Amino acid sequence: MALLRGINLGSRNRLPMGTLRELIGAMGGENVKTLLQSGNAVFDHAEADPALLAEELESRIAAESALTVPCTIRTGADIQRVVERNPFARELAGEVTGVRIDPARLVVTFLSGPIDASRLPELDPERYAPDQFRQGERELYVHCPNGISGSRLVRDLATARLGVTGTSRNWHTVTKIAALTSG
Repeated sequence: MALLRGINLGSRNRLPMGTLRELIGAMGGENVKTLLQSGNAVFDHAEADPALLAEELESRIAAESALTVPCTIRTGADIQRVVERNPFARELAGEVTGVRIDPARLVVTFLSGPIDASRLPELDPERYAPDQFRQGERELYVHCPNGISGSRLVRDLATARLGVTGTSRNWHTVTKIAALTSG
């Protein structure tokens, strides 16, 4: 599974999904499927090292389109783990009295690696209320009850010095990706 950061946002960083499928196929990817226009590609590959795949895909995108696009690669098992370990799952399901999270306002930021815990103190949760985040293994789950686009937490996470690259997907997209990777 490839998750590309910052492509096809309005008129910026245009990369057709057909081109992405071709690039992944040219690097040995098989059964390539894309989801939406925002850089989500599910594929099979013999290479087991996600970092090597990400590096190769970034290079191929740069050579083909002159775009610098950070790529995060996850296995199907990683995506399933992200869904299964969602710390907001009970709120999404309405199992917490008086609380029901709108899945469109829950974002998962997939990170290129784990966050060094010493970098998190600058993200004081009280500064961002009612928005909140929970840390996963190599992802952050971010709930923005008043919307994602105006969220100071989402903006600060995108620019924070976490020492890793991240790309975000809303919960609807995460579950669609999980369905593609499980089949």
